[in-house]
Amino acid sequence: MSEYPGERALAALGFPERDRGPAGSAHRFPDGGTWRTELPSCEGPAVLEAVLAESERLEVPLHRISQGSGVWMLTDAEIGEMVAACAERGVELCLFLGPRGTWEPGGGARTYAGSGPRARGRDQLAQCVAEAERAVALGVRSLLVADEGVLWTLHRMRTAGALPRDVTFKVSALVGPVNPASFAVWEGLGADSVNVPSDLTLHQYAEIRAVSGTALDLYVEAPDDLGGHVRMYEAAELVRCAAPLYLKFGLRNAAPIYPVGAHLRALAVESGRERVRRGRLVLDMLARLDAADGMSPLGSRVLPPPRRFPAPEAAAGTPDAAGAAPAATAGDLASTS
Repeated sequence: MSEYPGERALAALGFPERDRGPAGSAHRFPDGGTWRTELPSCEGPAVLEAVLAESERLEVPLHRISQGSGVWMLTDAEIGEMVAACAERGVELCLFLGPRGTWEPGGGARTYAGSGPRARGRDQLAQCVAEAERAVALGVRSLLVADEGVLWTLHRMRTAGALPRDVTFKVSALVGPVNPASFAVWEGLGADSVNVPSDLTLHQYAEIRAVSGTALDLYVEAPDDLGGHVRMYEAAELVRCAAPLYLKFGLRNAAPIYPVGAHLRALAVESGRERVRRGRLVLDMLARLDAADGMSPLGSRVLPPPRRFPAPEAAAGTPDAAGAAPAATAGDLASTS
């Protein structure tokens, strides 16, 4: 970024120079880019169609589109339609796995100290695995996960060849890590891309970057239930300190829509269109700050190589067939496993 917003005017009035913040990240996507875009909460074919049309109209490039209601809230035909539409435009499609604890009979999952969105019990773990298998069979190659056990199980399946090598796992913002050690744990368990809370400081993002080059996913504007933070003016600094980074175009002051259905379709469609417009605002801000360079080419989805905990199968001598992002050797994180 060549100049911070408003600094020239403040300097002319005698204000002292601003703190330049933490050092920038040296990490990059394999294609050399520092940032990509993500449009979250795309809840079915109707929303996807509207979002893709609006992104074309407003010239908002999209690398990834993600969904929050879950694989189980879509028919096979709907998933197939979404896969085809995204493939035609070179956009990555990421679907959330379910069921999750907040939607099952155990009321404790909805309390402050409860298990939240995690998979409760063996049955929900198995159901998430079944959802992953179903989505993958229908052509989905990016899955959104909100449970450590589900992630580790799916990563072991990918390593063993029970899931395709090119399937990637994205950690949900509902359980995003807030310090370097917890980030490294999610990475070690199989994450290829990790949502981190959007209210961390630039220094805290830089601290995470000091231990890992795995891709971050970050709401530039967060939904209300994730804090409602709006950080458009910080977009350039977020990229500088946290690259490689997915800039997520969320929407504050929007009605909750999960799980979506025909009764909420109009709301979901209009919310999707507005998320695209918010994306245009972010891109315009980056351009005004002379910080728009560094975007990955459209169609890019290869992620930085992660470090993994050694799976029991690998330790026992089973060949490690790593996931889509090149995996490290079993010994890389052995001291922390």
